[in-house]
Amino acid sequence: MFIGLKNFITHLGRIILFLVDMLGCIVRGRVRVGEVFKQIYAQGIQSLAIVMATSFASGAVLAMQSRVAMERFGAKELIASLVALSLVRELSPVFTALVFSGKSGAGMTAELGTMSVNSQILATRTMGVDPMEFLIVPRFLACMIVLPILVVVSEVVGIFGGWLIAVTEAGVPSSYYIHQTLDAIRYVDFFSGFVKVFFFALLIGWVSCYKGFYTSGGSMGVGRFTTQAVANCYIAVIVSNTILTKAILTFWGN
Repeated sequence: MFIGLKNFITHLGRIILFLVDMLGCIVRGRVRVGEVFKQIYAQGIQSLAIVMATSFASGAVLAMQSRVAMERFGAKELIASLVALSLVRELSPVFTALVFSGKSGAGMTAELGTMSVNSQILATRTMGVDPMEFLIVPRFLACMIVLPILVVVSEVVGIFGGWLIAVTEAGVPSSYYIHQTLDAIRYVDFFSGFVKVFFFALLIGWVSCYKGFYTSGGSMGVGRFTTQAVANCYIAVIVSNTILTKAILTFWGN
């Protein structure tokens, strides 16, 4: 039991020191801008199609389900508000973060893990290049930039999916749906979703890079650590979403 506790504390300390080193590198301006742009392109392209498909389907399903519920009470004009608020406050940030974890997060871990087991990270140190600056920081910063952009795309595409169903199946006038959508979304709704996104991006980038950087065990280890990274990212996103939602509702209200 003592050994297990000691290992846990050691592991936790290494995780925290990894984040401190990474943020310290950024604060000191040791950022390779060219590498950051390469990672932005790679991470964005990897996740864009599946984020758009997931968001469109989510918006469409929300509109279908809300249509059934609202028509029972003669309030189908509220479909637009329900879809917009659900996507902006919760579904788009969470779903996009989960999709991003499974695509780009896993990709970062696998890429760094392969470098680790093949001693490429050690080789960068031998050549006098800091692997934190050259490999980790660009991926982390790209994650912080790409995920908020993907969430905005997700919200727009999801609202479009809801609009399509509401107009074609529920008979809601297009102009009325658009007006209700714009009227329903307030500053606090958009802000609360974006606060979550930056926390999610930090957690995904941190966990994915850490797991990849410390991968061991050869090719089998790459698969194992990548799976662990995705699972840990999912748990971190879901748990932090619950905490952040409670905090936002407490301090900013409904």
